[in-house]
Formats: sequence, C-alpha cells, structure tokens
Amino acid sequence: MKYNLPKNALMIVDDLPFKKVAQGKVRENFDLGDELLIVASDRISAFDVIMPNGVPGKGILLTQISLWWFEQTKHIMQNHLVENHNERVRELLKDFPHLIERSMIVKKLKPMPIEAIARGYLAGSGWKEYKTTGKLFDFDLPAGMKESQELPEPLFTPTTKAQEGHDEPITNAQCAEILGDELFIKIKKACLDLYKFGKEKAASCGVILADTKFEFGTDANNNLYLIDEVLTPDSSRYWPADKYEVGKSQPSFDKQYVRDWLETLDWNKQAPAPALPEEVIKNTIACYSEALNALMK
Repeated sequence: MKYNLPKNALMIVDDLPFKKVAQGKVRENFDLGDELLIVASDRISAFDVIMPNGVPGKGILLTQISLWWFEQTKHIMQNHLVENHNERVRELLKDFPHLIERSMIVKKLKPMPIEAIARGYLAGSGWKEYKTTGKLFDFDLPAGMKESQELPEPLFTPTTKAQEGHDEPITNAQCAEILGDELFIKIKKACLDLYKFGKEKAASCGVILADTKFEFGTDANNNLYLIDEVLTPDSSRYWPADKYEVGKSQPSFDKQYVRDWLETLDWNKQAPAPALPEEVIKNTIACYSEALNALMK
C-alpha cells in the first residue's frame, strides 16, 4: 500500500482548534470532550531521547500500521478506537487533510502505569541481560543461548513507564503489586495472546516479530482496552525472515537503523541528541515503508 509521504517532517502539530492536553515522544493528544484526537508526528526517539530532526511521513506509516493491527486484533482485545473511526476522522479533519492519515479518534481511558512487553527472541536489552546474568530479567533461560535465538516460549517482561528518562524493567511480581493481581493476570494474558497472534500473522508475511510493547487502559467500569499504538516498528522489533540468522544482530524493519548509527558516536544517550544525517533518515523511511508493505500486502 502506497502513501504520499511529505518531504518535510511534521515535528509539532500547532494548527488545530482543539486544546492540546498531552505531547509524547511521537504523538500529540487533543481534547474532544468525551474523546481524544491523537496525531502522530514525524518525531523519532532512540534510547528514550527525541532526535532534533524527524523522519518525513513516519507518523502516517505508524498510524496506518496501528489501524490495520487494531482491526486484526479486535477479537482478542477491544481497543480504544471510536465507532465509525475512519469516517469520524475524515469529517473532523476535513479542513486539515494533511493530518487525516496520521490521526486517530479514541475513547478517553485511564492508561496503565506499566508497559507490557512480550519477547519471543533473545535480542536487544534482553540479550545484554542474558550475557551478564544468564537470565532474561526474572526468568531462567537455558545456558549457551545465542543472540537472536528464539526463546523456549514467549515471555512477559514488563517495564515502568517513565514520563522522563528511561523505562526500567520490573519483575512480574512487582508488576502484579503495581496493578493488582486481577488486572495483572488480564494484561499478561492479553499481552502474550496478542504477541502470539502478531507473530503468526507476521510470519505468514515473511516477517519475524521478535518482541513488542503494548499499552493498556481502563474505563470507568474497569474494562480493559488496548490503547496507544500496536505492533508498529516503533513499538516492535521486526526482522525479515529470509535474512534471519541465529548468533548475530539482525537487519530490522524498525528504528534499529537509527540506534545502530547512534552507537557509532561518542554520545552519552542523554538530551540533546545529535541530528540525523540525510542517509539515516532515508534508510529509516525505507525500513518503515517496507514493514508496512510486508505486513499489509
């Protein structure tokens, strides 16, 4: 599926007649009364730091991938999208057509104070942890595992959700203490069920879903919803299956290209971040576009 991506990155949304109530690393939230308008900018972050320049069209690609996955997964977990979503967005933003493909209208919900992470492969921070401790956070793993190797079974490895700075891993017991046992059990099950479905769906498209992050929220009656984004290259680690090889880092359809470039610099992973060169921006756009085309073909 092709989209007409802009030539310049949209870094801040400031031309809407709605009150802005929140601004995250990528998305900006606007108050619609009983609902929220979420607009995805083209900002990109790495190591929890926002880069000074963005990736043109990234917010469009992220939104369209999320909308596709919300539709695919609604049989597993209800999500925060309003009824007649696409029509509602087009009508609301008819005077702002450049924002339509990067926007969602969602229910107002209470976000959970943790990030729900499912891991199916030994990669990223999980690989670093295993090399140091022989474990994946609070889970024992077999000795002698290699980088990018598939885990014996997918694991739920939650983190804190920091407003500033870095998210920190927490144990399942700590997560249950934060959420309460009943909500913890629901979120853990939903996280692993969603990951299993996403992994199988991605595999049918020639893509490996190595790990992913979900966010959940509750309404006034404590009903649980899938919120924010879902199974995007920003929240997930995607690898092309035809290039997969155990024992090394994998090429990926996510912002790993940005992380890898940053790792070559003498940068302390604190703000301010260095500006991304044009080559890195172009390759990142290619990664996100390739992920969209692979998953939605």
